[in-house]
Amino acid sequence: MTVDPLVGAVDQGTSSTRFLVFNAKTGELISQHHVEITQSFPKEGWVEEDPNEILQSVYECIERTSEKLTQLNTDISNIKAIGVTNQRETTLVWDKETGKPLYNAIVWLDLRTQSTVECLIKKTPGKNKNHLKHKTGLPISTYFSAVKLRWLMDNVAEVKEAVQSHRALFGTVDSWLIWSLTGGKNGGVHCTDVTNASRTMLFNIHTMEWDLELCKYFDVPVEILPEVRSSSEIYGYMSSSSLAGVPISGCLGDQSAALVGQMCFKDGQAKNTYGTGCFMLKNTGVKPVMSDHGLLTTVAYKLGKDQPTYYALEGSVAIAGAVVRWLKDNLGILKCTSEIEKLAAEAGTSYGCYFVPAFSGLYAPYWEPSARGIICGLTQFTNRSHLAFAALEAVCFQTREILDAINQDSGVPLTQLQVDGGMTSNKLLMQLQADILCIPVVRPTMSETTALGAAMAAGSAEGVNVWSLNPDSMTSVTCEKYQPQIQLEESECRYARWKKAVQKAMNWETMEPVFNDSGNQN
Repeated sequence: MTVDPLVGAVDQGTSSTRFLVFNAKTGELISQHHVEITQSFPKEGWVEEDPNEILQSVYECIERTSEKLTQLNTDISNIKAIGVTNQRETTLVWDKETGKPLYNAIVWLDLRTQSTVECLIKKTPGKNKNHLKHKTGLPISTYFSAVKLRWLMDNVAEVKEAVQSHRALFGTVDSWLIWSLTGGKNGGVHCTDVTNASRTMLFNIHTMEWDLELCKYFDVPVEILPEVRSSSEIYGYMSSSSLAGVPISGCLGDQSAALVGQMCFKDGQAKNTYGTGCFMLKNTGVKPVMSDHGLLTTVAYKLGKDQPTYYALEGSVAIAGAVVRWLKDNLGILKCTSEIEKLAAEAGTSYGCYFVPAFSGLYAPYWEPSARGIICGLTQFTNRSHLAFAALEAVCFQTREILDAINQDSGVPLTQLQVDGGMTSNKLLMQLQADILCIPVVRPTMSETTALGAAMAAGSAEGVNVWSLNPDSMTSVTCEKYQPQIQLEESECRYARWKKAVQKAMNWETMEPVFNDSGNQN
């Protein structure tokens, strides 16, 4: 029977919700439950999720995990704190008086704001997408929350009306969950942490506050924004469920949580997370470093009210695990996503086939929303196994582009890459990644580092103090290492052909009129 203190973590991702419980002394994962989340695609390029489904999935995961702990003869009263980690940039607006969402959550990779972004860029001096970067660390892009919020205020009557009558609250998924879990319309806490705030394009990463000039630029009233807090402090207490009364005391956007979970606390340490998208973060210490190679400057973490803010350079890839889901759902060549490893291994090569999965345009280092997905190099010999292999290679090539940019910006090449996320259970992918990067890839045997990071932030918060952030105390965290197994020349040749394919995917989608089969303009 476990008598050590436990810490829970809500991990609300793009494709699923998890609740995981860790031993605060060893970092060992004790129990967990997960629920898939439904994504809807109302129009081409639109991606939405139901905020109520997201919230109910959190309650379901908490209850199921609590039941599993009871079956393990573990008293749930040992859970001393809860952390929240979440899909970033996904945008919600709800009514603070009724507690009801006023529209679906617009997911981070949604493209409906492309024309909004183009209009905003045209208005800047020199039509410069980096016009706000000196304050935000971000380019003007469909990716971030401010343009999604602007779209909601312009296009959804309920949102517009609620903003005008001072009933609207805006938040990313962390804010919606914390507000709801701490009481909702009956006293819920409307807050976010610095890592999530830094992904909105409304937050000044130097002053660490909402920026009035940025709010004016997007015409967003400051009153609807959540209070910005550190990533590790008591925000409020669970108001219901089997864990009522437990403090919620950690909050980190998922990629920052993974950086903390991988214990990348030193300047120069980096990790790459393979989920729906792919995200590489490199800790740059207490000073923000601006990128000259298409990377984002973002807040890494601030682990306590009186602790320093740490920053990171980030490379974001929109489509990683989502390409496997696409092969299953859209092409039907996989029965389940885990089947891809076996199918790709059957070919052992892409046979000259290259896949650029630019379904949502290209993120770092290009920031090119007009790019679209292509598959090229096909012959009569190409089969579904080659396509599966090419899809996995595409994830690795995109990561290589990010790594090259990070090495150029920092001037100090990474000698190994720490990895985590759901796709890292794919051994073929991990070996491919080492081969294409030409450096070792190091994977923790417990891949739930995002949830672990949220638990660490929650457990170490002032007033909780059950978790030491000393890496040596994490006795349960072990790793496996993948060494490169191909010649440098072969790796460079494959990468060069991939870059050629990327150029063919560029500038595909324009704002020119599109004609249907009848010759009529759509």
